[in-house]
Amino acid sequence: MTYKIAQLTQENAMIIADEWHYPGKYSFYDMTADPEDYKEISTPSLRGTNYYQVLDNGKLVGFFMVEKVAEDKGLYEIGLGMKPELTGHGRGQKFLEAIIEYTLNKFSVKEIILDVAAFNVRAQKVYQKLGFKVIKEHQQETNNSVYPFLEMRKKFAD
Repeated sequence: MTYKIAQLTQENAMIIADEWHYPGKYSFYDMTADPEDYKEISTPSLRGTNYYQVLDNGKLVGFFMVEKVAEDKGLYEIGLGMKPELTGHGRGQKFLEAIIEYTLNKFSVKEIILDVAAFNVRAQKVYQKLGFKVIKEHQQETNNSVYPFLEMRKKFAD
């Protein structure tokens, strides 16, 4: 599979926001579960140029956002999501590899942070396979409550 990455279009942002619903405990990641996340992805001025779509043969398969944490240190955080029907089928590693490759080519990245819900062991395993290490556990406010998250990091340059 060859992924094409481009700026997230409004049409695809609304598909993600309104139509992507994850099964079971993963419904935690539905955009409709968190009013702030929904507003950010559905509003072009809030998305800015930080959001990207991932297409496979012209079909939307995922998205990600890239945010500078400390540009002078080359520290960036990536948040990502894969189309619900595609999750849990062993496609996560190639998907994340494409996102990382794109990010490394577009930005002056020295280190990437991935923040993942503590319950999402499936994603953590993918991240660990690609060399990300758990740095700390922290509490994060989202979905109208506070949940445990893991901050995972990987260095790409010094």
